Amino acid sequence: MQKTFITTLLITIAFSLQAQDTTKVQNNSRPAIYWLYHNNYNMAIRYNDYAEAKSALYTLINIEPQNDSLRFNLAYLYFDNQQYASTILVCRDILARNPQNAPALEMSAIAYEELGLKDKAAINYEQLYLVTENLETLYKLAYLQYELKRYAESRVNIDILLANDETDNRTIIFQINELEQKEFSLRVAVLNLDGLVKKDQGDKPGAKEAFTKALELAPDFVFAKNNLAELDK
Repeated sequence: MQKTFITTLLITIAFSLQAQDTTKVQNNSRPAIYWLYHNNYNMAIRYNDYAEAKSALYTLINIEPQNDSLRFNLAYLYFDNQQYASTILVCRDILARNPQNAPALEMSAIAYEELGLKDKAAINYEQLYLVTENLETLYKLAYLQYELKRYAESRVNIDILLANDETDNRTIIFQINELEQKEFSLRVAVLNLDGLVKKDQGDKPGAKEAFTKALELAPDFVFAKNNLAELDK
């Protein structure tokens, strides 16, 4: 099964930016205990002691419950350690206050997907696309809709992607095998998905045309090659 890597950039950038909030010059309006745990957090991050970093963040959140950047950093620590259920719960609190927080939407979507909850992942990817209009996110949504057998919805998003010239300029990384990753044009990926949807809907000629177009653009795209071979069996 193909594995894609699409949008962790938002998360990384957001963590970098929001982490700056905890390293601001000391504000006299904050109590001394805030700066004690602020320093504990920074030291724990520096020493890769993520358990202590999370503990410090819990205290900081109790001191400043309105500071969503602290919750975001906590969510990121859970996410980075593959504690996806906790990631979702923290992001849920962030999104309750700001439903358009793109990094939190992205982390939630990926976390739900890692837990096998594809329907919930699709909801978050859809909300993320509405906020960012990111084409790679729309592709991920369309692929999840295909996996959920929501073909009509997937078809609409595939058509949007194929009609957009920017799909030629965007790329996605695919896991080719255990050791190799490779970057391909987004259009190649969308054409392959187009073929998969048409195949499942019984449109064998349409599926063959889509897989063939994908291979014309990228002859080494093994997924389209395998899908085309399956059609001929």
